[in-house]
Amino acid sequence: QVQVMESGGGLVQAGESLKLSCTTSGLTFAHTAMAWFRQAPGKEREGLQCISWNDGIDHYSHQDQGRFTISRDNAKNTVYLQMDNLAPGDSAMYYCAAGSSYFCPAPSAFNLWGRGTQVTVSS
Repeated sequence: QVQVMESGGGLVQAGESLKLSCTTSGLTFAHTAMAWFRQAPGKEREGLQCISWNDGIDHYSHQDQGRFTISRDNAKNTVYLQMDNLAPGDSAMYYCAAGSSYFCPAPSAFNLWGRGTQVTVSS
């Protein structure tokens, strides 16, 4: 059974940083594209970034304005999202998703999701 689990969210002040982690089990992580999404209350889920098996990065959104960086550690079956200079507008539930192939698909193609980790940024 495939499991995807996010961690690292929390309450921070504007301008601070957070690093989210997402670990997986039940899939061949090193061969799987992974992505981060977020959803704020009352808004649609938004794709952020995806990283392919060989560290190619697709930017699904430019809302982060270069403040977010996705990375992966295949030895730990973990994908990260480093978020710097956070703003109140970044407050959302952040989700990790696993793709079904080596390369990043369209954001709508992901079907393996974690339960999310909440990020709240105070002004």
